[in-house]
Amino acid sequence: MTHPVDTIPSKGQLIAGGIQHVAAMYAGVVAPPLIIGAAVGLSPGELSLLISASLFTAGLATLLQTLGFWRFGARLPLVNGVTFATVAPVLAIVKQHGGENALGVVYGATMIGGMLMVLAAPFFSRLTRFFPPLVTGTVITLIGVSLLPVAVKWIANQQDSATGHGLLLAGFTLLAVLAFTRFLPGFFSRIALLLGLVAGTLLAWPLGEVDTATLREAPAFGIASPFHFGTPAFDIAAVVSMAIVMIVIMVESTADMLALGEIVDRPSTPRTIADGLRADGIATAVSTIFGGFAATAFAQNVGLVALTRMVSRYVVAAGGVVLVLLGVFPIAGGIVALVPQPVLGGAGLVLFGSVAVSGIRTLAKASFEQPVHIAVVAAALGIGLIPIAAPGFYEHFPSAVRTVLDSGISAGCVAAVLLNLVFGGRSREPALDRTL
Repeated sequence: MTHPVDTIPSKGQLIAGGIQHVAAMYAGVVAPPLIIGAAVGLSPGELSLLISASLFTAGLATLLQTLGFWRFGARLPLVNGVTFATVAPVLAIVKQHGGENALGVVYGATMIGGMLMVLAAPFFSRLTRFFPPLVTGTVITLIGVSLLPVAVKWIANQQDSATGHGLLLAGFTLLAVLAFTRFLPGFFSRIALLLGLVAGTLLAWPLGEVDTATLREAPAFGIASPFHFGTPAFDIAAVVSMAIVMIVIMVESTADMLALGEIVDRPSTPRTIADGLRADGIATAVSTIFGGFAATAFAQNVGLVALTRMVSRYVVAAGGVVLVLLGVFPIAGGIVALVPQPVLGGAGLVLFGSVAVSGIRTLAKASFEQPVHIAVVAAALGIGLIPIAAPGFYEHFPSAVRTVLDSGISAGCVAAVLLNLVFGGRSREPALDRTL
């Protein structure tokens, strides 16, 4: 029998499901180029091209990850896009080099980092033996919890406090998603998030919370030519900095693939993870040609799969096609950008919370007969929550160390693995497939 991950739904389900995935991750994929473009000092037209390049390369990476080619691609419903993990080191490189060729140095370091990830993938994937349910459940829970502040910031429209309109829109969207999930039949309950976003946007329109400026100013067609933002230049310090970031990306991608494997009932083997990391690496290297940045799995879309139970990888592949079209036709991206952030935040509470729930379900498979296992999970969760609760906690640490510690997912993952090795005892997991 064909596994549900490999089934091809109807065209209507493919289109609706793909658009739903793009709506869930759109804000996350355009934010890094916005921040980087502003730091470089790009003009509005150039900034629009940089965002289009990020959408276009995210689509290509998603197609490679879901459909696969030879030994590239996990062949899971995994959405790829620009990762926030690269923003801080990229800004540091831009500040150090400055001038017109700053992005060239960024792209050179990113290209080398991507190729290093391809080479490291089969070795890194063997680390899955250090991820029993005790560790995996902790990491998946941390992924969900670490994303919840993003939803809260969306509700507050990136301000320190929420407005009445923001709370109204977020609350209405949250209730709409829950109601659609509960009361709509069959397929319509599976696109409850998309329907909730539409309902929230329709409510926001008469309240004056829908900004149409992006739609009015977006060109109908536009894509950056190869190396439009700078020819790759190679600087040793920049390459070393990006190589460290690639380790963080591999940790987070591995955690996402393990989480997704649990959700879709197809556990991720070392070979699956190796193929997925290879796809991340080659997509990262190729994205620099078109003006994109490092690509990695999007955890919020893992939550969407858990929430909707639409586990077919072809639904996410349809989302990849939508991302490519958004990159080629910026005016289409302007339509997606109409969704106000408070509306996204209301949906995000359910979306990101679903990831945490999946982690709790995985933890239920672990044995807590020994009190030390409870202590290991508690300590790892606490360490992972430090940069979430206090973003400036590691401010005075060396930048290389901060790259790992400032990511709650990475810090918690490393802590969970090490604490389990030292205090948790030897895992009695079944032998894993070592074919890489």
